[in-house]
Amino acid sequence: MVLTIQAPAKLNRFLAVLGRRADGFHELELLTTVLEGVPGLTDLLSGEPAASLSLELSGPAGHGLSADESNLVLRAWRQLERVADRPLPARLKLEKHIPHGAGLGGGSSDAASALRLGNRLFDLGLEDQALLILASELGSDVPLFLLGGTVLGLGRGERVFPLRPLPLEPILLVHPGLHVSTPAVYRALAEVGYPEPEPLPSLPEGAPPPWRNDLTTAALRVCPSLGAVRDALQSSGGEPLLCGSGSCWAARYQSTHRRDAAADALRASHRNWRVWAL
Repeated sequence: MVLTIQAPAKLNRFLAVLGRRADGFHELELLTTVLEGVPGLTDLLSGEPAASLSLELSGPAGHGLSADESNLVLRAWRQLERVADRPLPARLKLEKHIPHGAGLGGGSSDAASALRLGNRLFDLGLEDQALLILASELGSDVPLFLLGGTVLGLGRGERVFPLRPLPLEPILLVHPGLHVSTPAVYRALAEVGYPEPEPLPSLPEGAPPPWRNDLTTAALRVCPSLGAVRDALQSSGGEPLLCGSGSCWAARYQSTHRRDAAADALRASHRNWRVWAL
């Protein structure tokens, strides 16, 4: 029996850096929406019982990724084996569509999907809370994908709380084909100076969150080429926001008509960029 789990991308709509912690990590407050059902921004993880554990990578975003024990899918699977206290041999196939190093959480989403897949495939019976604990051990972004929808993240981002749905404005996502190292961006925070701490304000029902990312200046220090994407989105009438630590940008527009016109213009003028309309 082959099971397939979807692994969607995410959009950080608010990311505040509240300070550096004694353990070297940064205290964050995030509001994130999981982008479920977006064509071209959803990885697919499938699996079936087998004689041994293996992982096969494919898809347009799979080039350059490793299918060894460093892959988050296999790391998640090993966590399940540790909890189950037995091997969970399976043939896993990951079809990658979410670009790597884009700030869209592709690897973390794959890990969350692996936890779901293994739990179902081998009838482990792990409750949601147990899966969330495993997810937090794998990475700060992994737990939010288990919740889905719109999520508040605290701490390093691993303490997650579901929020009422917050509809997305007309948005474009643009990936310029660059890869930005998240650790390098956090290291650059000390060079550019920490932003003034500004926690997420209380939001009236249905109101969009502030469009904020405190990693933007540091990411531009690490990868100055990101500025060209920001400028193009501004020129198209959008309000740009860096996705996580980059390299993807989001931009919100006042109407779907303006968003779609901007998408057409960007696709025509920057044929090497990938553009998605949300």
